Amino acid sequence: MLNFEEELKKFQPSLEVEEAEESIYNHGLTDMTDILLEMMKERNSSSR
Repeated sequence: MLNFEEELKKFQPSLEVEEAEESIYNHGLTDMTDILLEMMKERNSSSR
């Protein structure tokens, strides 16, 4: 039977995941929040 506590202690994330995470956080990627905020700004500026 597996001892999950022992397995978790041994766990080390792969380098690819760490590199991908760093790349994602270091780039100014547009997400849905950015798009919605831009749409709201445009809507508010056009309604004035």
